[in-house]
Amino acid sequence: MTSTALDLPGWRHVYSGKVRDLYVPADDRQTSGPDDRQTSDADDRQTRDADDAGSARDSTDGAMLIVASDRVSAFDHVLEPGIHGKGAVLTQLSAWWFDQLAVPDHRVVDTEELPPVPADVSDRAMIVRSLDMFPIECVVRGYLSGSGWKEYQATQSVCGVALPSGLSDGDRLPAPIYTPAYKAPLGEHDENITFERTVELVGQEAAEALRDLSLSVYSRAAAVAESRGVILADTKFEFGRDASGRIVLADEVLTSDSSRYWDAAEYAAGRRGVSFDKQIVRDWLAANWDGSGVPPRLPHEIVERTAARYRELFELLTATPAPRG
Repeated sequence: MTSTALDLPGWRHVYSGKVRDLYVPADDRQTSGPDDRQTSDADDRQTRDADDAGSARDSTDGAMLIVASDRVSAFDHVLEPGIHGKGAVLTQLSAWWFDQLAVPDHRVVDTEELPPVPADVSDRAMIVRSLDMFPIECVVRGYLSGSGWKEYQATQSVCGVALPSGLSDGDRLPAPIYTPAYKAPLGEHDENITFERTVELVGQEAAEALRDLSLSVYSRAAAVAESRGVILADTKFEFGRDASGRIVLADEVLTSDSSRYWDAAEYAAGRRGVSFDKQIVRDWLAANWDGSGVPPRLPHEIVERTAARYRELFELLTATPAPRG
């Protein structure tokens, strides 16, 4: 992928994912490339893009600047043009959710000794702590849809969680379920796994903590969304340990790129899956591209409709005007 790095005073670019770029303080020369630490770009609403596994920190005591771009990806490709304002909307929505959730998160509060966030990216950037990330995508589903629906049709279960018979696509589940995924190495696809496999990967205590935190945060967020006319059908969380060993919520959280949000009024009227995300892009691309070669350029109308859906969700949830980028 062509470099999209910006020249940001006080910060040094170390990594670019599909839709975000990572910087460290310019005077910090400890690292030079990605590992399995802290930044990922969600491509579909259940799992992380495979090539966004990276971070550039080898310790757990540093600070990083994550800058969200307006780039948009689908079917493992970065598309042209981007969705204007997307980076600002998703960054500020994450920040809003972090404030609502009252759980430890990766944001750096005391930035006095760090370079300031450059004004050019201030609406779409966040200074965060480096964490030792768990190799687990903590997916929680309150409704049956997407890859979960496909798996249910074949096995009447999702990631080893048995479900009642007779469910349909889009049905609300009797209770939210935890369906983790393993974050695959760079260039490979993530893998849906059972809770038992999670225990093998991170140990019993950590696996239980990740599951319980994920279900708790989802339940709180779903209640908030429901009170604003929005269904949080499913989402994914990522967690890491800080220098003290505490488990911390990281990455983007509860955005329209990491979650499946539906319009509650449309759902009640029987129109399931009316979503607030880039499904418009996926649908257009699926109808206009056979998956070979370079994807076609997105039409202006598709870009505008997608940008409007991102903004609409932001305004419904936060009750404030969405940033325009």
